[in-house]
Amino acid sequence: MLEINYIELFKNFPPHLAIFLMSMMPIAELRVSIPLALNIYKFSIWSTLFYASMGAFVPALFILYLIEPASEFLMKHSKFFHKFFLWLFRHTKIRFEGKYARYGSLALIIFVAIPLPLFGVWTGALAAFLFQFPKKKAIFLIFLGTVISGLIITSLVVGATHTLNLLK
Repeated sequence: MLEINYIELFKNFPPHLAIFLMSMMPIAELRVSIPLALNIYKFSIWSTLFYASMGAFVPALFILYLIEPASEFLMKHSKFFHKFFLWLFRHTKIRFEGKYARYGSLALIIFVAIPLPLFGVWTGALAAFLFQFPKKKAIFLIFLGTVISGLIITSLVVGATHTLNLLK
């Protein structure tokens, strides 16, 4: 499996920028940046939530505004990208369909807020595109889900850190 040393990768960046950029990375998002911000960089909870949530949210803007023209162009000019985007769109739609599609806006918030791999901002923005959420509404819902995810992860990290300190 692909292992990334995020501390090493961002060691030459100022800490706030490192957390912001780390949060933008797919799969890692808040799940990696928040524990590092709190335990390695020793950010305050509010500073952590701000930089990590803002960084995680940025890709949603790019995805919502650029996925359609970019995918259409690439699918038209490349067999590889044609297959890739068909797979990506089908995979995301399958994950979001059913119970998620039935609940609409609430489902998108929950989908982004779940702090597990293959959920989060990247997949949520793609789902919002596939299910044709209006862009402004999708931006608000994804931002709300991002903040909720940040609060969940921060609570878990602070709780785990506190518990480990008690056990020492």
